[in-house]
Amino acid sequence: MPWNLLHVDSAQARLLAARAQDAAARTGDARAEAWARLTTGFHQLYYATAAEAAAELRQALAAFEACGDGAGRILAGAGIARSMWREGRVNEALLQVLPLRDEGVRLLRHDQLGVLLNTIAGCYSALGDSTRAFAYMFEALRDARPSQGRGFDTVLHCNLAHELLQIGDYEHGLQHVDQGLARCQGLKNQRLVSVLLINRVICLTELRRASECMPDVHALLAMPADASGRGRMATHFESMAIAALRAGDTALGDELVRRALAEGESRLPDEQLERVTARALLALVRGQVQAAADILRPHAALATSDDIEGLSLRVRAQFFGVMSEACERLDDPSQALLALRQWQNLHRAQAQLASRARYQAANLQTELLRLQHRLDENDARRRSTERARAELAAANEQLLNKVREVQALQDALRRQATQDTLTGLFNRRHLNDTLPTLFALAQREERPMSLVIIDLDHFKHVNDDHGHAAGDLLLAAFGELLAQHVRKSDVACRYGGEEFCLLMPRTAAEAARRKVESLLKRWRTKVFDFEGLVIDGLSFSAGVADTAIASASSDALLKAADEELLNAKRDGRNRVGVASRAAGMRGELVAR
Repeated sequence: MPWNLLHVDSAQARLLAARAQDAAARTGDARAEAWARLTTGFHQLYYATAAEAAAELRQALAAFEACGDGAGRILAGAGIARSMWREGRVNEALLQVLPLRDEGVRLLRHDQLGVLLNTIAGCYSALGDSTRAFAYMFEALRDARPSQGRGFDTVLHCNLAHELLQIGDYEHGLQHVDQGLARCQGLKNQRLVSVLLINRVICLTELRRASECMPDVHALLAMPADASGRGRMATHFESMAIAALRAGDTALGDELVRRALAEGESRLPDEQLERVTARALLALVRGQVQAAADILRPHAALATSDDIEGLSLRVRAQFFGVMSEACERLDDPSQALLALRQWQNLHRAQAQLASRARYQAANLQTELLRLQHRLDENDARRRSTERARAELAAANEQLLNKVREVQALQDALRRQATQDTLTGLFNRRHLNDTLPTLFALAQREERPMSLVIIDLDHFKHVNDDHGHAAGDLLLAAFGELLAQHVRKSDVACRYGGEEFCLLMPRTAAEAARRKVESLLKRWRTKVFDFEGLVIDGLSFSAGVADTAIASASSDALLKAADEELLNAKRDGRNRVGVASRAAGMRGELVAR
């Protein structure tokens, strides 16, 4: 069937769909004609215009309804929603596709279900709701694995890369681009290759590595703008223009800006604003600073608004970054600072969005899994034989395996966001997220929480005398020591460099001091053999404070512990200082 080749060999799928449609017209096979039109419509979504695709998909939908094919009807509806989304009618598209979800979970499998869920994900992505977009994308990837997805898993790697760059996780986005390009080697689909390359261009430009993406820009420009290449939809000339200008190729940047403007006014807010940014950046590179500012100012209100459907944080931040450059070069520090603050606020919003997406995406996946479970239970009630029960048990086992896969993906995302790779402990980002919550909980429960900051003594000498590899060995060993000897309720983090932070809920400062002194005794006994050289005589200094002493805020608690750490180091290191209301009272030196 042509549909099965849609992502594997797009040109062959289109050719076979045309032949199948002609044959169906001669034989009167309405179902075959409907599937041929469906394949053609989705092909046009990738290579033609949204309006052309919608016209073909509506005919497919009518044919599916006439012949009673539920799966085809759902896919045609998803395709029509996708055409609406490409025209900028995102909320309308979501209202079109969401009612199809539950029936789709029951009727569709593998790549077909992936197409439906991915369309919902695309709508949420265009609305800036990365939490739901990630949930649906991972659910779609679960059903469209390489062995089952007929190339659609490559589409999902592409879309995950796009969503990650929208929330500012460019390094992780590049990983999905590389996975997608690797899968493309077994496919004949230049459209997929082009979109993956565009995502890589954007990621590298945002990472200030624009020169590295210039081969991708030239490769994209060499692709024909038709079904044999990258197609006519979403050409991204403005994105490539910004990359070229940031890489110092002004002539190419000029050409790409002109090609973007020649496409006419876009219905997509992201494309509209990015074209403005590209024009302003071109003027800025040419030294036409006032012209750059004049291009940007009329669009500042659009870039500032949080209510524009389909306008991403990334493109808005990019806009204010260029505006800040222009104002600075115009010697207008107040406007430059204002633009810079807008840029910072948008990046902060990206970080918050990324955090919510990573930790909340599982909620919607759980909802879908529960729906599938209910459907399985309904099937089970209709079965009365042992064979049917055995088949149900097998299906449940398969579902459980898929749940584990989703959980593994979520765990991997969570670790990347919160774990220090060298020590295996939580990182400072996790500390910043967790400390205010635990502090507030301690205040509400009226039970103390202790915070400890630990600094490895004379760590610089280890790096200087034995090299950074030896220093990394000690850091990893100390991380292991903390992980082994803290309670499950404690939160151990690498604070930065050779500093560590320990949060101890429901623990007063004196109890925390005793615990840390015990850790110090253990650390002092450690001996390391590094490339034939013995490293021993280790110690650390620590500062302890609790919420009964520093009750004003989590920042005050952190500051109190840090001051006690400084006092411990001034008093000769190798000791634990404890903050107290009584001035000058600190923990005593541990007996040697």
